[in-house]
Amino acid sequence: MEKYIDLLKALISQQSFSKEEENAAAVMRDFLKKEGIVFQTKENNTWAFCKHFDSGKPTIMLDSHIDTVRPAKGYTKDPFAPIVEGDRLYGLGSNDAGGPLVSLLATFVHFYDREDLPYNLVFAATAEEEISGRRGLEIVLPQITPIAFAIIGEPTKMELAMAEKGLLVLDCYAHGKSGHAAREEGDNALYKAILDIEKLRNFEFEQVSKVLGKVKISVTQIEAGTQHNVVPDICHFVADVRTNEHYTNKEAARIINELIESDVKPRSVRLNSSGISEEHPFAQLVKKRGIHIYGSPTTSDQAIISFPSVKMGPGDSARSHTADEYIYISEIYAGIERFIDLLEELKL
Repeated sequence: MEKYIDLLKALISQQSFSKEEENAAAVMRDFLKKEGIVFQTKENNTWAFCKHFDSGKPTIMLDSHIDTVRPAKGYTKDPFAPIVEGDRLYGLGSNDAGGPLVSLLATFVHFYDREDLPYNLVFAATAEEEISGRRGLEIVLPQITPIAFAIIGEPTKMELAMAEKGLLVLDCYAHGKSGHAAREEGDNALYKAILDIEKLRNFEFEQVSKVLGKVKISVTQIEAGTQHNVVPDICHFVADVRTNEHYTNKEAARIINELIESDVKPRSVRLNSSGISEEHPFAQLVKKRGIHIYGSPTTSDQAIISFPSVKMGPGDSARSHTADEYIYISEIYAGIERFIDLLEELKL
């Protein structure tokens, strides 16, 4: 399995910021060529089907991303130099999501030639995940559907994130009337915004998820005014909303729009909550293995998937996007073994 660590080192060595994944995609394709695996491409995305694909069987997608964020401030090591110290492999993207990516690839290669599987496998190494871009998995899905189930490779300590919250960003605009601050003039939009922010702070969506909990609303930005002596006639504030499976983002936006006086404009409604039920065969299998199951507050490529999916992989989300990012090599090896063990027994 050392070749997968070497692959991860090669990926770390390539700058692969979102929308700039060409070199990382080339590394992935070179690896697949050497393995004798037939693959397809579209822009910076690469995918491959198992050798004995049978259209009569359900298909499982194994997907992770090749893009990274930009290095955080505070790096003491070269983010593009794969450095091994003991069991730790340092480098940008090592944990998020290089470790999960190579683990799923190793799992795919393990099953690639098998004729007795009760399902098909498709492996995808995709772009633009870190920015929720539209030129990543979203343009691959039409090429590989229908998919019955997906494992999205993200650092979860090989625990099962059986569901994740959706992401809804709202630009809200409170309107007033400008006037001179020294006189009783105008209608202060900032005060109106404060009232609406207080409503959002105290509001609770009725439906609470057993796995994901409540819908969470956080006002994270506010701006108003042009100078100290002018009453502002407009105040713009931003609400970050994390939805559970009981509400589509479109529904959540409508409810908030009806709650407050400010104009509400969603930036996008496409990143919805996703996951599987506790009765799903994969969830039952994971529970049988005694693996911890939880709901994730963060978004991933799951957000654009309409079919059942989970998030799982070696590494720890707490290390993602941090200076001197690393993953334990032993985590990757254990992750490969666990993925193979679960898929050996899974029946959809």
